Amino acid sequence: MSAHRLWVAYGTAGLGVFLDQVTKFTIVHTFAYADQVPLTPFFNLVYLLNPGAAFSFLAGAGGWQRYFFVALALIVSTWLALQLRKPLPRLESWGFSLILGGALGNALDRLTRGSVVDFLDFHWNGRHWPAFNLADVLISLGVSILLFASFVKRTPIQAFAQSRR
Repeated sequence: MSAHRLWVAYGTAGLGVFLDQVTKFTIVHTFAYADQVPLTPFFNLVYLLNPGAAFSFLAGAGGWQRYFFVALALIVSTWLALQLRKPLPRLESWGFSLILGGALGNALDRLTRGSVVDFLDFHWNGRHWPAFNLADVLISLGVSILLFASFVKRTPIQAFAQSRR
């Protein structure tokens, strides 16, 4: 990967971490814990802490999960950072960059707070989707981009040109 594309990839991840942390900082310093502000009939801002992973997986595990998820996020982030150094198609580079930013944003929460700050609350007819945050959005968007990229068909000439970069 060219130095310029690498800077763009790492810059995208860094911007993701920055925006994630700014939004979480704003929620933590604006809301009391568990406060919610309805913005639409189906969306609230809320301040919650999640010591577990997605959908509160292992939230009640007693504390060891904090270190497990930090270690996992750092291992995955290292792998993603190394992948970004390789010549990648543009979509894959974007996907990896967004996942890296989200993983580091949530890892930073676990390191500094012991839990991840969640604040986006979608609901309908009294049923709430688990609250999440911008880092989770970045990870989901990155995975979606990677899935889309895996279905984009390249001609043999394009595939060859990609492998030569």
